[in-house]
Amino acid sequence: MSAPLSDTVVIFTEDADWHTRRLKAAIEAEGLGVVVLSLNDCGFAIGETPHGLMLPGFGDRLPAAAFVRLIANGTTEQITARLGLLHALRELGVKVMNDARAVERCVDKSMTSFLIARAGLPTPRTFVRESREAMQALVDEAPGDMVLKPLFGAQGRGIKRIAPRAPLPEREKVGSVYYLQDFVARASDEAFEDWRVFVIGETVVASMLRRSPRWVTNIHQGAVGVAAPADPRAAELAIRATAAVGADYAGVDLIEDAQGNFTVLEVNSMPAWKGLQKTTDIDIAAALAGHLLRALGPVPAL
Repeated sequence: MSAPLSDTVVIFTEDADWHTRRLKAAIEAEGLGVVVLSLNDCGFAIGETPHGLMLPGFGDRLPAAAFVRLIANGTTEQITARLGLLHALRELGVKVMNDARAVERCVDKSMTSFLIARAGLPTPRTFVRESREAMQALVDEAPGDMVLKPLFGAQGRGIKRIAPRAPLPEREKVGSVYYLQDFVARASDEAFEDWRVFVIGETVVASMLRRSPRWVTNIHQGAVGVAAPADPRAAELAIRATAAVGADYAGVDLIEDAQGNFTVLEVNSMPAWKGLQKTTDIDIAAALAGHLLRALGPVPAL
């Protein structure tokens, strides 16, 4: 392995959106250079470069660190190759935040749920199977509503609330995999609310309540975010959930049930924070950049 390009961080994303611009400025304020790349344009060059990778603009050198903001949709082969490159960077000693292992665990909701439960954290009863007949039987016998989610999905898209004995969609409508969770009922169905807790390292940097007249409480689906009160129970669960998936930072979704107990719904390894930023005075991009720099340790001069 050649020496890393010690003063440059690569941000992997698909466009120079608000998040990328804020993060780039925050990393540059810490004294490091930033190169923005799409994983689509990177690849392997085994036997050609000293490290075996092809990263535009880096040549024979490696970045000091990599920040994974977005990975584009693609075929199974494309996604495998992009994650493979992130795995390779980690094997080469480059700090990747979040690394491919955490991304894989969070993109696959079934693994996220498994790891949350395995860590002893409260999470809804969850079933994942390919058989429509077997999953329909679960719905028919369910004590209450269930939530059908895409196994790979974000921003509240494609989520459906399934009443007992309601028919499930055909397999081709759900990617041939059914992911079902028990619906978590609140004390009142007149207003819906959940928590987004943003964890960096082992610290909660900001939290918001997402409120909506609809049961889908995602900002991209029209929910409104307001600053959440400090709650040590929510903070502890979010920090432990982030650790359970092996993430450096995460957006953790929690919900309170009718009895006021928290349960963990999801952990997001590439969370957006624009809506959250509007509810807090803390500069989230600066907090992310600071954590990345501390993880790097002393950066040697060129």
